Amino acid sequence: MLRANRRCREQRKMTRVLVHATNPIARAGLESIIRAQPDFEIVGSSSDLNALMQLDRDRQPDAILLEWLETDEEFFWEPLLSDETSDPAIVILTDRIEGDRAIEILSTEVRAVLPRTATPEEILATVAAAAGPIVLHPNLVESWLNVNPFRTQALPAEPTEALTQREVEVLQILAQGLGNKAIASRLSISEHTVKFHIGSISAKLNATSRTEAVTLGLRQGLIML
Repeated sequence: MLRANRRCREQRKMTRVLVHATNPIARAGLESIIRAQPDFEIVGSSSDLNALMQLDRDRQPDAILLEWLETDEEFFWEPLLSDETSDPAIVILTDRIEGDRAIEILSTEVRAVLPRTATPEEILATVAAAAGPIVLHPNLVESWLNVNPFRTQALPAEPTEALTQREVEVLQILAQGLGNKAIASRLSISEHTVKFHIGSISAKLNATSRTEAVTLGLRQGLIML
């Protein structure tokens, strides 16, 4: 049984996540959010920069979910970006995004910026998408385009095979982290129909999981957080 479970994890494409937050309660909350997603694996957590850098070198995460507080040093994560042994996608949670602050953060090669008030669904979808294009909270998009018009590539409006309007609706609700029963209730359709739509969405997007379908939907501009 243990071998079978190990093979299952190996076959499934897992996103390895490192969590950093100074406050132990905040850190435990972020860990709980990540653990709730079966396609994510927590490879470590830290409360200070030295531990964070050591874990980054040792564990080789795909993404680092990092809380940045008012009391923290300016851009303290920058040494991680110069570490040649790893190239994780860094997702910043912060209240320090007023004005052009988020643009400064993204200029350090951070892949995503979210407010600390972001929902678990927004955090999960952002971490999943962070390995691709830069991820911004909707309120920050206009500022980023004004400063970096040539660094922002237009995303295709449609996948190789277009999703139906209903499939887009289902995908948008999937991005909110809802299960099949909740989706069925929201759209006034049966759970069987929801399963059919999710299967069709996955086939059209070449996705192997719900998380990957949401990630591809975000990258192709089909849905928004």
